[in-house]
Amino acid sequence: MTSTRATLMQVAERAGVSLASTSRALHGSGASKAMVERVEAAAAELGYSVDATGRSLRMKKTFQVAFAVADIGNPVYVDMMRAIHEVLAPKGYRVVVMSTGDTATSTAELVRSLHSGFVDGLVVSPLRTDDRLIAEIQQAPVPVVVIGRAMDDRGISSVSTDSAGGIGEAVRHLYGIGRRRIGFLNGPLDTTPGSARQRGFDAVDHGEAERVDQEIAGDFTVAAGLEAARRLLARAPEQRLDALVAANDLLAIGAIRAVRELGLSVPGDVAVTGMDDTEIGRVFQPSLTSVSLGSAERGRAAARLMLELADDPDQPARQVSVGPALQVRESTATEGGE
Repeated sequence: MTSTRATLMQVAERAGVSLASTSRALHGSGASKAMVERVEAAAAELGYSVDATGRSLRMKKTFQVAFAVADIGNPVYVDMMRAIHEVLAPKGYRVVVMSTGDTATSTAELVRSLHSGFVDGLVVSPLRTDDRLIAEIQQAPVPVVVIGRAMDDRGISSVSTDSAGGIGEAVRHLYGIGRRRIGFLNGPLDTTPGSARQRGFDAVDHGEAERVDQEIAGDFTVAAGLEAARRLLARAPEQRLDALVAANDLLAIGAIRAVRELGLSVPGDVAVTGMDDTEIGRVFQPSLTSVSLGSAERGRAAARLMLELADDPDQPARQVSVGPALQVRESTATEGGE
């Protein structure tokens, strides 16, 4: 039987449950896992599919949630997107991925466009923020959850992490394996991650160091990391750095390329750490020591907050924090082990 002939009532009869239970199971609204499996099996047998347009009109909802980021190709955002989908899909929501660009203005314009009603909510991870963006989020007609800086003082639900503390963990790890000439490779300081990670590096007690130096890359990309690391390593070659702390994994991979261009080895001559614990860092050679900021965990937390706000838009803003965790791998391995 084709999907145009099968009805919701026929699915209910085939599954042997009530019409209301069938509707809840297919719409992801409160049915048990066993009930969902039973009803979905009956629907598959009959070739029934949910009429998304009719459902949206009846419930005055789009059953779409936007996930907006500056760079949809960044592996951190890919991990978040998968985790958000993992939470929202069973509840009947589609995830619409959108690129905001790297300015606060472009992100604010996207938030303002929510008034057109194309989604029921927005999860956004802005690279930069300003007062206008904050105001647009506060006035948004649908729930908005921010992944990035904590927004408890602005009445906005958010998921944050302690990337400053994570940089501190990376530096202390390098001191612990005997490195004393440490460089820091950061991204733009006017961004949320750049400013936080700079605070983390500045806060570390560098009293044991023989040399501390830093360089700011133009972006958080491999190419930008390569260029910035070249500049950093070219300074004071007679006291060459023996460790590099990069503000994300992409910068770290660029830094490893710059080290190898000089005929040096990683970690033998220069140990390198990244941040974000991405898949590309884990499979790179050498595998990258990195500070995990729980990208997937932050995505799941944001999606759960979104569902709570969808059920009760008037509830107070909530804040979730995910802590950093250093993952030691080959790029800082010591003789005899990691």
